[in-house]
Amino acid sequence: MGEVFAGRYELIDPIGRGGVGAVWRAWDHRRRRYVAAKVLQQSDAHTLLRFVREQALRIEHPHVLAPASWAADDDKVLFTMDLVSGGSLAHVIGDYGPLPPRFVCLLLDQLLSGLSTVHAEGVVHRDIKPANILMEATGTGRPHLRLSDFGISMRKGEPRLTETNYVVGTPGYFAPEQMMGAEPDFPADLFAVGLVALYLLQGRKPDAQALVEHFATHGTPGAPEGVPEPLWQVLAGLLQPDPHARFRTATGARKALTAAVEMLPEAGPDDEPVEVFDQIGPLPAGFGPDGPVTAPQEPSQQPAEPQAPAPPPVSMSETGSFHLAPPPAAPQPSAASPGVAAPQQQPHPQPGLQQPGFQQPPASAPYAADAPPAYAVGAPDLSQAPTSGVPHDPSATRPYTARHQQLPPVPAPPVQHAAPHPPVRRTRPGPPPKVAVPVLVVALICFAVGIWALTQI
Repeated sequence: MGEVFAGRYELIDPIGRGGVGAVWRAWDHRRRRYVAAKVLQQSDAHTLLRFVREQALRIEHPHVLAPASWAADDDKVLFTMDLVSGGSLAHVIGDYGPLPPRFVCLLLDQLLSGLSTVHAEGVVHRDIKPANILMEATGTGRPHLRLSDFGISMRKGEPRLTETNYVVGTPGYFAPEQMMGAEPDFPADLFAVGLVALYLLQGRKPDAQALVEHFATHGTPGAPEGVPEPLWQVLAGLLQPDPHARFRTATGARKALTAAVEMLPEAGPDDEPVEVFDQIGPLPAGFGPDGPVTAPQEPSQQPAEPQAPAPPPVSMSETGSFHLAPPPAAPQPSAASPGVAAPQQQPHPQPGLQQPGFQQPPASAPYAADAPPAYAVGAPDLSQAPTSGVPHDPSATRPYTARHQQLPPVPAPPVQHAAPHPPVRRTRPGPPPKVAVPVLVVALICFAVGIWALTQI
């Protein structure tokens, strides 16, 4: 089992690494589901402030993967989000290379839909790239995209956490105004969306610097190879070097994309379907689809103390009496012990022969040290013999004979083995007669004196 964080999140295995922390697959013991947990690796004030900003973001949208909850434990902090198992767009390109234009348009529409909600909250993402766009493992079904990693995002108007003229983001996906140190704004995110679209259509990272120079020198170039003209007109509106000539909102770019899709040719029957695989892999040992699996307890290597089994149902003899099984068996003597006289009523049996229905008491009994067991030799006393041939289970009275050694069968002296034990005289509770008689006499005298005193009044 993994480490349990803050008594709620059980870290299972690492599945990725972000700018400020590692991402783990974790089990939420409260909500009973798997989540992705981002654990902060550094603890300096600057990194912690970014971490706090990211976990404070709460955006509900099917194409946005924002933090859902957070927890702190000693010097560690984490926040959790939904677990997305299909990998990123970089994994899809690695599996298939350039993607069909209609498939790209579907992904681009979902990305712009989520980004419009982010911008509506006043948040600039500032790090849109293929590695931060995750995919649900939908197989060959309709793809489902999630925009993630808001580690360097910020709300418009908030103070910047970076120094002046210091650029934050991923090289190759910067907007030109970002390189010049301008304040973060929504069109910068749209420029990065245009670069991501080119990456999906061409199967390789575009040269953003050369593209910006070509736009600045020669204006809007023609459609690159493999990019349909209607779709290129939308992408060109996202890639304009001048932010004022660019689409101002994600909603506007999405409307233009919807119109361009209608002019694209339909997918042919020979086009290979794009399948989004599960990139996380199976759960490690000890975890199942419904959470941690309780391992069956292995038998202990040390021999356990024998426990007395439950006594079997008591059987009734032909005369109505109940049979009790004999005590646990003990090592039987191979021959009659010397010095023990044979009973007067029965002839001496053969050595080692044991009467049915009787077993020797345990060797640890305190009476077995000086004399042989009572029923080892000779026939048993007739008053103790069973009244029918009902089989006996030695384990039936084991709890009584093994645990209460103060009442084992007491062997009779050798000379009186056949004679029954004399009845024990029981005494009634109370004072002895020598004390009781004088007390009664005194009581009678007191009673008589009392009656006489009453007659004198």
